[in-house]
Amino acid sequence: FDKSLLTDFRKINSNLQGHPDMNKVPGVDMSSGSLGQGLSVANGMALNSKMDESGYRVYCILGDGELEEGQVWEAFMFASQYGLDNLVAIIDRNNLQIDGNVNDVMSLGDLSAKASAFGWDVVSVDGHNIDKLKEVLLEAKEKREGKPKCIIANTIKGKGVSFMENQAGWHGKAPDDEELEIALNELA
Repeated sequence: FDKSLLTDFRKINSNLQGHPDMNKVPGVDMSSGSLGQGLSVANGMALNSKMDESGYRVYCILGDGELEEGQVWEAFMFASQYGLDNLVAIIDRNNLQIDGNVNDVMSLGDLSAKASAFGWDVVSVDGHNIDKLKEVLLEAKEKREGKPKCIIANTIKGKGVSFMENQAGWHGKAPDDEELEIALNELA
């Protein structure tokens, strides 16, 4: 692992400054900031693909804390209403957000049932199982006529690092040099 990749983490003007910057991070097609806007933008991209028959698929990654924003559920309704079966939403379901436990801040209830009720094809997966993630992403490539796909990736925030696991305080914080060394040793 190249530790130099982390030296710019959370530093202004780096490609790891915090929120993804489409001008600095390859493969990111939209700069984000305010939570809840990404799925709406993804809807527009997916709708464009259908309207101009270009055939590309759109993937949007959301955090479960982000699902507490009303705009996300409007976007869920829109995607279903317009049959955006070329759209895949991947939800990082780690049950934590910047203010603490998602259930304490604003419970999402049965997320799978909720997304299904909004007209999405839903699958839950262990978000730490790369082989299983690959499998469900390959399945998501198959057309599911009229239904967008929602992959709920159940994860543990900070998995593998003893002092970070399930700790909301690490939401937007970079480790110092000593913490980084400990974390890298634990992950090795």
